[in-house]
Amino acid sequence: MKKNYDVIVVGGGTSGMMAAIAAAQNGAQVLMIEKNKRFGKKLLMTGGGRCNVTNNREVDDLIRHIPGNGKFLYSTFSQFNNYDIMAFFAEQGVALKEEDHGRMFPVTNKSLTIVNALVERMQALNVTFAMNTSVTKVIHEKQQVTGVETEFESFYAPCVILTTGGRTYPSTGSTGDGYRLAKRVGHHITPLYATESPLLSKEAFIQAKTLQGISLQDILLTVVDEKNKEVTAHKMDLLFTHFGISGPAALRCSSFVNQLLEKQEKVTVLLDCFPEMGEAALLAKISETLNHSKKSVKNALHAFLPERLLTFYLDQLHLTDLPSQQILENQKEALVAIFKAFPIQIDQTLPIEKSFVTGGGIDLKEINPKTMESKILSGLFFAGELIDVNGYTGGFNITAAFCTGHSAGSHAAEIASYFSMS
Repeated sequence: MKKNYDVIVVGGGTSGMMAAIAAAQNGAQVLMIEKNKRFGKKLLMTGGGRCNVTNNREVDDLIRHIPGNGKFLYSTFSQFNNYDIMAFFAEQGVALKEEDHGRMFPVTNKSLTIVNALVERMQALNVTFAMNTSVTKVIHEKQQVTGVETEFESFYAPCVILTTGGRTYPSTGSTGDGYRLAKRVGHHITPLYATESPLLSKEAFIQAKTLQGISLQDILLTVVDEKNKEVTAHKMDLLFTHFGISGPAALRCSSFVNQLLEKQEKVTVLLDCFPEMGEAALLAKISETLNHSKKSVKNALHAFLPERLLTFYLDQLHLTDLPSQQILENQKEALVAIFKAFPIQIDQTLPIEKSFVTGGGIDLKEINPKTMESKILSGLFFAGELIDVNGYTGGFNITAAFCTGHSAGSHAAEIASYFSMS
């Protein structure tokens, strides 16, 4: 295998493969170094193995769904965005389909379709592969990159792109290598935390598995701080589990929960099962239902909520067996309160290794947003989950990875071309 290249990409995941493709399309001789024996190990797992490749919405809306420093990506998205991702796969002959909330999947419903398309494009562009190879050091002279050392040998290039992923799912190779490599050349890493992670609770009803397995559609989950002030709120689906709560609403709250847990011991989330209805309207509906019933409160309100959840709420208020005609006004108001804002204490999220996305990463103040090049070391670029950007599930993190990878690859090829001319 030859030693000298224009661009070396370290890490063959989402951002790395796109970086290699973009660099090669711009005329660079590219070496892709991957520590696993196959590419896209984490990408194969995404979207439940179906691969949610991007999201079909306007760029401003896209950025709103990337709460972890999404504004940093304005420059990236002005060069290559979610519509360009769709066009790229169309050019590779991969048909995509749109599902709920704008999520885009391959028609085949197989992540392998996406990974194969990326690998085939790299092969067509004559990207050189070094598989089962770990990079141990970025080589540089003064403030200019000159290559990388691996555990076997060294390779040389004026531009190196680090796309080694975060710290989630270490079995896929995301073991924090990129952070170590970046720190060794002077970069700072902002604190890492789990995002898009299920929420863990020690509440008695969670420990007793009272509600385990109940799923709720289109509820509102709100995170509040110690002063009961709203931090974030998400209207999506929710699932009660044996350890706490999961599902899209819980996952979207997790990064905010983790950031609050840095400052306080527990965090409260409020569950609103009727987000489309105000308290007065819900009170009127409950009153009307109970006033026209000769059954118990539980049987009269059976259509309001899943049976086990309704029973649980009524038990909390000691109303389960009460005849509908005997319920007092303040008891109805208590029902509205529990239906609209049931508090759940959250102690932590799943650890970063078992979460979907890593929050934190290489400090964005040290990265040029237009090119993804290091401001500390010329010729060093970053992309993907390694940088301090994170979004919600729904194709937003993959979009950020593809687009930052494309930007890094394009600009690295351009800079490398000056070296080959000199």
